[in-house]
Amino acid sequence: MFSTKLIPILLYLLFFSSLSTLSQSQVNFKLENSLYNSKNSETIQSDNDTFQYNKKRVRLVTAANIVGYGGTLIGLNYIWYANYPRSRFHFFNDDAEWLQMDKVGHIYSAYTESKATMEMWRWAGLSRKKSIWIGGLSGVAYQSIIEILDGFSSEYGFSPGDFAANITGSAIFISQQLAWDEQKIKLKFSFHKRNYGSDQLNKRADVIYGKSEWERFIKDYNGQTYWASANLKSFFKDSKLPPWLNIAVGYGAEGMFGARNNIATDANGVVTFDRSDIRRYREWYLSPDIDLTKIKSKNKMVRVLLFVANSFKFPMPSLEFSKGSFKAHWLTF
Repeated sequence: MFSTKLIPILLYLLFFSSLSTLSQSQVNFKLENSLYNSKNSETIQSDNDTFQYNKKRVRLVTAANIVGYGGTLIGLNYIWYANYPRSRFHFFNDDAEWLQMDKVGHIYSAYTESKATMEMWRWAGLSRKKSIWIGGLSGVAYQSIIEILDGFSSEYGFSPGDFAANITGSAIFISQQLAWDEQKIKLKFSFHKRNYGSDQLNKRADVIYGKSEWERFIKDYNGQTYWASANLKSFFKDSKLPPWLNIAVGYGAEGMFGARNNIATDANGVVTFDRSDIRRYREWYLSPDIDLTKIKSKNKMVRVLLFVANSFKFPMPSLEFSKGSFKAHWLTF
């Protein structure tokens, strides 16, 4: 199934950046004790900020999660699910589709939502464990609500594979945060729009992936790469390595002009597209990366923008392994 799940995560990142900037003039909350109930006060320390329990912020984050995500679901229902008939709740096994690019997308989306949501609750002053667990479980919870909508759509169905991927994404975030109190290995995303080199293939891509840049960004698995980016300094703390230097392993796939094969038929079963001659294959990448959150800044807005931008892989040279051979790239997006 296409990664409609990337839509709420992108909206969530935009919302997080706007919410967090509200605190730009309130970085040191110790100066605002009059706003807090001293009984419930608790100080939360991060690399840059100290946050103290704030009931107003707790209410704001709670309302924002309910209203913001609820609005996203309503929007998704209007622009996506409303186009297909409703049905009884049913399951659908799509594990063999898209060379599992959609499953990796679910892992990334749940992970990134967990990370952004934890930061919101930390900003509100919740304790370390509360912010980790509430934020971390939010990723799988929010993604799984969409899976339920899929279950009532005749076009799709509740996918156990998607659900397992959602759990995996949240688990990757929670386990690192509990063990290290940081994300030493961050999940990232990159995309480049493909020109498929022929009118036939470009028209087929327009049909299944959409024509606009936005639609291609969301749907075109041939142009997407998902990365696990490890910060070297965090693993070798006594080394002289720069704190921003990462090494990233990426996964992508190409040659996909259909979910399971490159053949399409119309409602009567007549073949309308057959490019089974095009090989569908996986790609593995090794590339340096930059952890933008390790760049020091006293400006709150800059730090928030770096946090949001760090969900995407920085363009760098890479070594690709695919179709049994290696290939070097000056820049990989």
